[in-house]
Amino acid sequence: MLGIQLAELLANEPHGVSEALEAVDGFDRTLVGGLGRLTPEQAGAVSALAGTVSASPLGAAATEAAEKVRAGSVSDERLVVLAAARAALLGAVHDGQLAALDAALGRQRAEWPEAGGGEPLPDRLLEGARSWLRELALVGWRGLTDDSLRGVDQALTALWAEPAARRLAVLLDGLAGELRACLPLATWERLPVRRWADLWAAALLLCQPGVLRTADAPAAPVSGRLLPLGAELHEHPTAVQLVVHALLEEGGDRPARLVRFGVGAAKVETLTGPTVWRLLARFPVLLRALAERRALSATGLTPLGGGELLWDESAVALDEPADPFVTARTQLAGAVAAPVPPLRRHPVQLAEPVWLEGYRVKKDVLTLDGHALRLDVEHLPAAGPLTPQLVGASTACLGLLCWEADGWTLRPLGVRATVRRQEVEVHTGDWADGPTDPKAAKSEARWGDPLAVLRERAGRLLRA
Repeated sequence: MLGIQLAELLANEPHGVSEALEAVDGFDRTLVGGLGRLTPEQAGAVSALAGTVSASPLGAAATEAAEKVRAGSVSDERLVVLAAARAALLGAVHDGQLAALDAALGRQRAEWPEAGGGEPLPDRLLEGARSWLRELALVGWRGLTDDSLRGVDQALTALWAEPAARRLAVLLDGLAGELRACLPLATWERLPVRRWADLWAAALLLCQPGVLRTADAPAAPVSGRLLPLGAELHEHPTAVQLVVHALLEEGGDRPARLVRFGVGAAKVETLTGPTVWRLLARFPVLLRALAERRALSATGLTPLGGGELLWDESAVALDEPADPFVTARTQLAGAVAAPVPPLRRHPVQLAEPVWLEGYRVKKDVLTLDGHALRLDVEHLPAAGPLTPQLVGASTACLGLLCWEADGWTLRPLGVRATVRRQEVEVHTGDWADGPTDPKAAKSEARWGDPLAVLRERAGRLLRA
């Protein structure tokens, strides 16, 4: 049955996906050279973007904005219309693929609630950010200089001072820092065109009056039993983030809900491998639950929307053992998935937990009932026991089904495999409380505790 579901998902791409992505890519390329000096080809790409939304409520405004921009009249109002058209296309691709996935898996999804209360942020607080984003669009990525990037500093100072604006502040600060680190951009052969356009468009939409508010209506806390399914560990030279996907049982006749929660910490580039888990020592309950494969009882966790929970160690306690594979096999199919927040409707956000078994793997391609699915083994964390070799030898997998421009991929979170004629189960979070593999443990013991060494050296510097 699952093979038939997978076949439906892999074989039937929603209508219009290729055309929508082609229009988005064309517009994104105009941001490389800038909207202030459009070539005929780039001007055509701006018109093509507007044309793809002509039948939508954005149609008239997008057509007018494209005509004005082509004529050299670039204003904040016209830019936001084009950014909205771009977001609408990517949102439509996201919705089409998510609907196809839900239909193939028979997964129910809750509806997005009405917007909460709160006062909109003062427009004066957003003017500086909009001005800087307009400058980026005019000069393009190739035309940026250090002076251009300094233009955001004053706007960031004002945004950081307002708690409700910090989402926008983080986005702008990150974009500016990434662009600054790549200067001079004129010498780069290849640029992350889609990524930078995503960040630019998202920031521009957040800068519109009424999008950000001083205080949203508080969400009702949730309580129940958390059953972890799998964990993602994302490493960056200066940060590490742990994201846990789980089922929440709230009791009564209510079905289990798919949720996720995350914790993070700052790091230095020299800290790698299993030592990374020690940076998350402030969350011992969560780490033990992952390492020992146990459930958690939660009382009063705050939901953030889109299925996310705000993690609070004081609100959780260790519960009975809970095998993630048993949880996935028996409960995942009937769980209710969370709705997607409007500004997060983007294909790159598609990452849905699935359970697959009875397949074969060859050269990073999983074949189930004759249908192929690419495996994403490049992003397996070095701090965990899950390796490409184990994935290749597996016969059951709990992972995230993700969609990219060239199709669906499966990102493993845990596998069952046969190693030396013995069946083993391996999950990313197995080393959350320290490596269980004797070789890894011996190697870590040989090199000591680099985190303790760094802390001791930092203490010396502070005392000097």
